[in-house]
Amino acid sequence: MPREKGRIMVAQNRKARHDYHLGDRFEAGLVLTGTEVKSLRLGRASLADAFATVDDGEVWLRNAHIPEYTFGTWTNHATRRKRKLLLHRREIEKLERATTASGRTIVPLALYFNDGYAKVELAIATGKKDWDKRQTIAEREANRDAARALAARNRGE
Repeated sequence: MPREKGRIMVAQNRKARHDYHLGDRFEAGLVLTGTEVKSLRLGRASLADAFATVDDGEVWLRNAHIPEYTFGTWTNHATRRKRKLLLHRREIEKLERATTASGRTIVPLALYFNDGYAKVELAIATGKKDWDKRQTIAEREANRDAARALAARNRGE
């Protein structure tokens, strides 16, 4: 069977874009078991409470929920186990320097297959305050209203 091409999205963390200011982004590979890959290929995963940490020079994805494979046997995986992420050493060092600064964390944004390999998109994030969130919502609504007005003008209304 030929290898699939392109990017197939499995899960996105939309809440992260709302709750954090996102900085640098990285693409990391995942170390998975067979039943985890099969469950992901069915499109079943959640990154809602997930985060990443750097421990002893290795990056780990924690709290990502990949449900058990329904046709799995006793070899099924734990749903919220920590999973190792594959990055270059320079990228790991950059993530470690960024997280030692106060108020920063590593947040997964998306889980997807890229040319058949499971990947996760990470971002260095700083938490937003409540007024930041309201300001973001107000800007988005203002842009939406401006686009509507422009579309109505172009239609000749």
